[in-house]
Amino acid sequence: MTTNDSATMILLHLAGGVALLIWSVRLVRTGAMRAFGGSLRQALQSFTRNRFAAFGSGALVTIVLQSSTATTLLVSSFAGRKLIAPAMALAVLLGANLGTSLAAFVISMDLGWLWGLCLAIGVALYLGHEAMDRARNIGRILVGIGLILLSLIELNAAAAPLAQSPTFRTLLSALASEPLLAVLVAVAATWLTHSSIAVILLIATFAASGLFPPATALTLVIGANLGNALIPVLDQLGSPVAQRRAAIANFATRLLLAAAVLPFVAPLSGWLLALPSADARVAIEFHVALNMVGAVLFLPFVTPVAALVERLMPDRDTAEAEVAPRYLDPNALDSPTEALACAMREALHLGDRVERMLRDTMTLLERDELKLSRAIAQADDGVDSIHEAIKLYLVRVSRNELSDEEGRRLLEIITLITNLEHIGDIIDKNLRELAEKKIRKRYAFSPEGLAEIRDFHQRVASGLGLALNVFATRDLALARQLFAEKATMRDAERRATESHFERLRDGRPESIETSAIHLDIIRDLKRIHGHVASIGYPILESANALRESRLMETKEARARQERDSLMSAAQPGR
Repeated sequence: MTTNDSATMILLHLAGGVALLIWSVRLVRTGAMRAFGGSLRQALQSFTRNRFAAFGSGALVTIVLQSSTATTLLVSSFAGRKLIAPAMALAVLLGANLGTSLAAFVISMDLGWLWGLCLAIGVALYLGHEAMDRARNIGRILVGIGLILLSLIELNAAAAPLAQSPTFRTLLSALASEPLLAVLVAVAATWLTHSSIAVILLIATFAASGLFPPATALTLVIGANLGNALIPVLDQLGSPVAQRRAAIANFATRLLLAAAVLPFVAPLSGWLLALPSADARVAIEFHVALNMVGAVLFLPFVTPVAALVERLMPDRDTAEAEVAPRYLDPNALDSPTEALACAMREALHLGDRVERMLRDTMTLLERDELKLSRAIAQADDGVDSIHEAIKLYLVRVSRNELSDEEGRRLLEIITLITNLEHIGDIIDKNLRELAEKKIRKRYAFSPEGLAEIRDFHQRVASGLGLALNVFATRDLALARQLFAEKATMRDAERRATESHFERLRDGRPESIETSAIHLDIIRDLKRIHGHVASIGYPILESANALRESRLMETKEARARQERDSLMSAAQPGR
């Protein structure tokens, strides 16, 4: 084998070890979120009575999750919803900084012999339990830990020959002479991998193999520590201001710490290596010490730091903020049950918006307020935005392993939001435009006609409220009631049409000039109720409570009603 072939094999071996390390850290995080996600969220919310409890909970949750980024995103979502005070959120993140360094410290211990045991037990648990069983996800965690240990063995084996390569040493010497470049390289590597643990372990492995001097290793650790705080800041660029403050405050503390420590890296490395306990894990130990110092320096000042960030980043009262989703927590995506619960809450929130639009439409028909018409149009834009956000969120949820029950719930949510979006379009594109036409032409409904529209509208609004209750409770009796109201609405439509034609025969001027608008409103409200009734279909179908012939029967019944209505309207004297 030639020298070039040998170098290529070493680099491929190294790349494979890095990829295995990154993927296995992700595997541990995913398993922890699915097995303990709910408990960890409750712990973060419960243990924030004071800064020390918050600090401890942040460290503990991060050790379990193997990711301070995941903890930061969780805390940021809580802070954005006012579930945790800004100062306590920063205290949690200071604990998360220490937690991620302690996790790397534990993993870097001489535990190579343990990888086979972790894999054996983990695979047995994973294959021996159902898809969403907690034991299966604990097995996933053990497999991830085993693969992390195995990847470190592989990295050590690949790095040893590189330490003897003059070319590789020349490349790394550039980092030794340019500390700012080394920091930027570590920041970029951490952001690309989205795992400071993986990068820190890689730095420690290379340093132990002699690929670069201790001072360079410490510089790279500072960069990885800084990059880890930058990840959630960049990941939340489009989020509300209140949600981003905690991550930015944490990044600011790490930036100040990096600026203070970086000039003293060379003497620090010499002092650390002079210690009797100095070993090949000096980079790992420095990482722990760095975050301990950060906690000691900033934990007493979390309140003023949080207040300063809030002052520099005030809330913006914009229309965009009003229509942003409230409950779609991206940190719950690894736990399908919790993610579907988030989507359900957001879907009900969407239902509330559509209910308000429907109520405002009746007000618009009665009071002729063009300002209200513009508000309804803006509300429909919000409905479209939230519908799209829920849909994309559910697509991401569907990439997980879903149980049959979770699959049914996902279908129910999709059915609800799709019908709600159609209802919003009918209100905006049809009912609102009919109301504006009435206003522009200065038409007025007859008292009887307005009362009919009001009664029909009330039936539809009540049906929508019932449909949201059916979705929330999945009650079969309520679903049957919702479906049965379709026949009631057909009768109500027929009676309203007959009454309108009677007023036309009587020559009522208001009825004559508003006839087209009146009938279109009744028709559009009937279309809305059709979408409302469809919300209950998945619940009825899951209980085998729908007959396959319902479509044919519905068509025949509608044709019969239309024929009866025309015959009744054609009778003289009516």
